[in-house]
Amino acid sequence: MNLVESLRPEISSTGKLILATDLDGTLLAGTHASRRRIRDLFSGGLPGARIVFVTGRSLESIMPLLSDPTIPAPHYIVADVGATIVHGDLRPVEPLQHDIAARWPGSQAVLRALAAFSLQRQSVPQERRCSFLVGESGITAELRAAVDALGCDLMFSAGRYLDVLPRGVDKGAALLGLAAAEGIDHADIVVAGDTLNDLAMLRCGLRGIVVGGAEPALIEQVRKLKRVHIASAEGCGGILQGLAHHGTLVETSAAAQVRNDARGQADLVMVYHRLPFDEVVEDGVCVQRSPKSPNGIIPTLLRFFAGKRKGAWVAWSQQDSRQPAGFDSRVSVDAQRYPALHAARIALTADDVDLFYKKFSKEAFWPIIFSFPDKAEFKQAHWERFLEVNRLFAEQTAREAAEGALAWIHDYNLWMVPAFLRPLRPDLRIAFFHHTAFPSSDIFNILPWRRDIIGSLLQCDYVGFHIPRYVENFVDATRSFAPVEVLGTTACAPRFLTYGCALGVDTMTTAIEVGARRIGLGAHPVGTDVTLIGQLARSPAVVEQANGITDYLNGVTGVISIERLDYVKGSLQKLEAFEQFLEQYPEYAGKVTLINIITPAAAGMEIYESLRLEVDRVVGRINGRFSTLLWVPVRYFYRSLSFDEVVAHYAACDIAWITPLRDGLNLVAKEFVATRKAIDKSGVLILSEFAGAAVDLHGAVLTNPYDGRSMVAGLHQALSMGEDERAYRTARMAAIVTEHDVTRWAADFERAAAGAGEPGVIDRAAPLGEAA
Repeated sequence: MNLVESLRPEISSTGKLILATDLDGTLLAGTHASRRRIRDLFSGGLPGARIVFVTGRSLESIMPLLSDPTIPAPHYIVADVGATIVHGDLRPVEPLQHDIAARWPGSQAVLRALAAFSLQRQSVPQERRCSFLVGESGITAELRAAVDALGCDLMFSAGRYLDVLPRGVDKGAALLGLAAAEGIDHADIVVAGDTLNDLAMLRCGLRGIVVGGAEPALIEQVRKLKRVHIASAEGCGGILQGLAHHGTLVETSAAAQVRNDARGQADLVMVYHRLPFDEVVEDGVCVQRSPKSPNGIIPTLLRFFAGKRKGAWVAWSQQDSRQPAGFDSRVSVDAQRYPALHAARIALTADDVDLFYKKFSKEAFWPIIFSFPDKAEFKQAHWERFLEVNRLFAEQTAREAAEGALAWIHDYNLWMVPAFLRPLRPDLRIAFFHHTAFPSSDIFNILPWRRDIIGSLLQCDYVGFHIPRYVENFVDATRSFAPVEVLGTTACAPRFLTYGCALGVDTMTTAIEVGARRIGLGAHPVGTDVTLIGQLARSPAVVEQANGITDYLNGVTGVISIERLDYVKGSLQKLEAFEQFLEQYPEYAGKVTLINIITPAAAGMEIYESLRLEVDRVVGRINGRFSTLLWVPVRYFYRSLSFDEVVAHYAACDIAWITPLRDGLNLVAKEFVATRKAIDKSGVLILSEFAGAAVDLHGAVLTNPYDGRSMVAGLHQALSMGEDERAYRTARMAAIVTEHDVTRWAADFERAAAGAGEPGVIDRAAPLGEAA
């Protein structure tokens, strides 16, 4: 007989442990290690073990905990000090819930009966009870008589909390009623608590635990109860001591312990969906090539590893199977430039990538992120694949990171990685940067999995967004999910536009407390690689290309528009506004040309095909209406250009017209400004108020892409603007783009993440995350 078998007859006749525990001060307290052990035990580590939340909180306030990956999922919930009894999936346990409701006179009747007493009602959610704040001297015989006349019971705890409850309702009665209703053997149950309102369940004859740091009055009351163990450790540590005292093997399995204790050597782990290089098959062999994309973020992030800093870059690698033969999960990135960095590749199949990235992320998340909910499609099977891929990223990150390392997770494709990573590695500092927009809470909350996503992001120590508006949207979404305490704020001006822009806000939250966690927040608009753009713009090849475009324009003002094929980019609205402009200002016929470059969507993105056809149709209509033998109003290119060609167009065109309906930031705007600075020429940037860059780039001509009149007015202002004003606006934007380039962005974010306090705890003395 092994140790577990020898203990089980002492536990109960069934050998199934039921832990009925209070939350605040009990299950939600203790060290990282003890909380992790409790989670492991009641998430499969101890066969047959189940957990019941028994709390004074309301069911509504418990909802956030159901999405917290560091807490085991409850089998039952006893809330409202016993007045609410439900299954883990929130179904009422009947007939218990009906019987309690029948004994409750109603909140309004209680408030009327107690109106003459000096009671301050608690401003917390509650059902079938009324909760008040009152000193001990306020518990008078008259108050007790008034409560008794209502057919209710009075409960007083912690010297200040008063609950009026239906007759016979308390935590102990609820727990015994639940056991009777669900056929649970009393011998299976162990109860745990830390305040006087836990006394009823500690007194009802079950084995009990009082955790360290408990209310002295509770300890005094239970000291003589032989079946109650008074632990020395606080929170989950005390629960573990009590379970061991009552004969339960509380060690996790050896396999789980090895998994939890595994440590890598990387001090910084980049968690990004893309590898820092392209994988190309040549002659049947996979080789690494520099990325074709001009994305300056990846080269910037690589610079963190230019010295001896040990690092790992976690990303997917598309393979024929999840476990391909001969697959090396760890490969060097560049042994000479980054000797201490390796890529930790996760093998995903083409089907994984198609569902996780191309379909689900773009069909479910993308429309919500950019506030187009009518275009969203939600499929549970796709969500489950998304979770599976995010779990693989988290497990690989846990294997790579050294003790206390920083895991820097990038963008919404990896929203759920923190939820899987935090239980595996509570020692890590987890930072998340959101590269897209973050929508208002009423739009975000359309997502069926909103609680899971917010619960995951709340496992981070620091979360960064492009602009303050997105920070505030995240705080609002969190506030609709859980009680939020704002720990710090900062003024947005003069760094960011406030009242002069649709996305402006005047103050930004810099840290919040949710439950027992502190999360730092900040705004960090991504910059562009000003140095690289300057080198390209002055290079002979780009100068030659720009001259060719200038010669083609032949004195006509070029208006450059570059965007990816996507309904959020506002391509149709821009073309329709240009058509309206030509109608309203016929004198500009032959004097202005819109060079419209649209980059095709990634292969397999069928959602954009109808948009492409409509763009083709509108371009044809405009050119058919207004073209002459010597002039074509719209030069339309549906193809990808090299970055050299893109910079050449910026250099040749005096105006950039960037008007997305929504955009997280928009680097095209910053690239245009950097190019004009490099060639020492002024330029006018017309920018949508709904692009994140609008609050960052002081000096742009802002326009509302939903309003055709605003679009026409913005274009007319740009075309008629005097040179002095153009030069002033260009210089102002160029100073911002130069000062806050992509290197500054990365450094600011890492510094803010490093200053976000000790992982996983409230640290009120820690510096708050600053705006970039």
